Amino acid sequence: MSEIAAKAPTKAALKPARRRLLASRLVPYLLLQALIVIVTILGIRLLQPNDPEDFAVSDFSAREDDLTRPVTLPHFTSSRYSLADPPFYIGAFAFRSGDAASGWSVFLPRFSNAVEVAVNGVVVLDSRRDANANRPDRNTPQIAAIPASLLREGGNEITVRLFVWGPLKGFLDTVYVGPDIALRPAYETRTLLFVTLPVVFSAWQAILAVILAIMWLMRRHEPVYGVLAAAMVLGVVQAFAPPPVPPAAVSRLAAVLLASAPIESALIVVFGVLFFGWRWPRYGTLLFVPGILVFVVGLIGGPPLPRILFLVLGIPTVGLCLFLMACVTATAVVRRQDAASFTIGCAVTIVLVCWVQDMLTVLEIVSNDRIFVSRLSYSAMLVAIGAGLTWRFARALNQVDSFAGQLVTRVREAEERLKASFAREEERARAAALANERTRLMRDLHDGLGGQLVSIVALSERGSAGATITDAARAALKDLRLVIDSMDDIGGDLMLALGSWRERATAQLRPHDIALDWRVATPQGLPLHPELRPWHVIQIVRILDEAVTNAVKHAQARHVAVTIETHDGGLGSYGVISVTDDGRGFALAGHCEAAGARQTARGLRNMRSRAARCGAALDLSSDASGTRVRLQLPQRFPDSDMAAG
Repeated sequence: MSEIAAKAPTKAALKPARRRLLASRLVPYLLLQALIVIVTILGIRLLQPNDPEDFAVSDFSAREDDLTRPVTLPHFTSSRYSLADPPFYIGAFAFRSGDAASGWSVFLPRFSNAVEVAVNGVVVLDSRRDANANRPDRNTPQIAAIPASLLREGGNEITVRLFVWGPLKGFLDTVYVGPDIALRPAYETRTLLFVTLPVVFSAWQAILAVILAIMWLMRRHEPVYGVLAAAMVLGVVQAFAPPPVPPAAVSRLAAVLLASAPIESALIVVFGVLFFGWRWPRYGTLLFVPGILVFVVGLIGGPPLPRILFLVLGIPTVGLCLFLMACVTATAVVRRQDAASFTIGCAVTIVLVCWVQDMLTVLEIVSNDRIFVSRLSYSAMLVAIGAGLTWRFARALNQVDSFAGQLVTRVREAEERLKASFAREEERARAAALANERTRLMRDLHDGLGGQLVSIVALSERGSAGATITDAARAALKDLRLVIDSMDDIGGDLMLALGSWRERATAQLRPHDIALDWRVATPQGLPLHPELRPWHVIQIVRILDEAVTNAVKHAQARHVAVTIETHDGGLGSYGVISVTDDGRGFALAGHCEAAGARQTARGLRNMRSRAARCGAALDLSSDASGTRVRLQLPQRFPDSDMAAG
């Protein structure tokens, strides 16, 4: 109980501290948003285009609902849902013949929904031919040249027929008539601000929608990209789909255009919730109800109903979604304190201020020549959202690059360790190979040259004849040459070693008047063996030496034939070396205990042992017609002379 009592004051003390922390973050953010509101309002005021007031025609007489009265432009008319008997304005302007050289035009900065302008009874402008000019959210200006033949010196009549449909009041801004060179700059400025920029922003929105859709397809576990792509697609449809222009029949597309704005705003709220890592509440789907309702009514009901429902439900839903998005971003800023939250929050504030400005204009509380800026400012929010996604993507890339850099460093360190380990292993292998080669060389010298030197010493101690000692010395010298020749690098070509052996064998056979028949049966001789080592060569050469020595000492042969050929086996080719003599032969098995027989048996055992150490197969056959030694080389020589066991 004492511990619980001690913890309770601690938790109670943390709450005021947490509140002070939240207040310290929220208050500066709200002050920043207030500053953005002021800057946005001033920007709307300062960005109003300047029209050439010297050529303004403001005094008109307006005929509406069978009533004619004088009015001063800009002028609002009552809303209507019929194109019959539209409001009709009649005015006058003065023309001076001295200005005819530059050409005259009529310029309309703003109107709703369509106009037809006539000069001296001849129509010179009909905005219904331009679908973009009939969109209330585009603020599209119109200009038309007046043919010189229509202009009269002095007073001229100008009439404007204003076509109004929908729940909003009709509006006609000041009409300007004068030299085209004076009116054209104002028209181009308004076209840039209210036509070109929205189209450019919508094009960027379309490109960004494609990119986000691809990102969502590649990363299905992050639906935030798909939600934002869907919202942008709806915005693009609303921006580029042409609206129906009365008196044409209202198409089904009108319902989509009217419903896209509230649905798009609801999707933006969904994006904000998901982007900041929150869970979308179940009741959040109610935000989509107004847009769906406008869409369904547009498909079922008549032309007036969707526009009325959009004005009653759609526009307030857009404002509600903007307010919710502002709350979401404010909460994210307080919790996260990151650049993405600040950027999106500032953009939402700008759009919300523009929406309030448009609503005040529609309700005629604020007069600003009926210029709507919500759709244009919506692009600023999309740019900010794109900046937020870019920020997050760039941060993720930086983290990946950092991780990749760490991996590269670790891989390099591991590579250096592996190189050092390989160098040590290579040094060990080189030392082991050197030790094995030294052992082999010592064994060969001991078995060959050592035995010959011992024989020379023994013969000299017994006082043997010089010829005997000379023969032993020559045999020792021959064995020494064999060991030295085996150390040469022959590149796996055993034919080179056999060429040297052929010279020695010829020199050995010549004093005994024995002919050597050397025959290579196949063009390639013996196959190449890259794994061939010097100790393989010396074993093979010693086997051939033993075969020739037996032919000289025991067989009393007159001819010795050496045949070299290559055979194709099932798994590859292999070489065969055959040594055949025409001597008297010998018994391969028996119980003869003569010294010559024992020496021959010992020589055969040595030959078989040497062949087995090389992985070769030795076949001997002997009869009265001679002896044949057939050595079948392996397809691949073993790496160690202990392989034969």
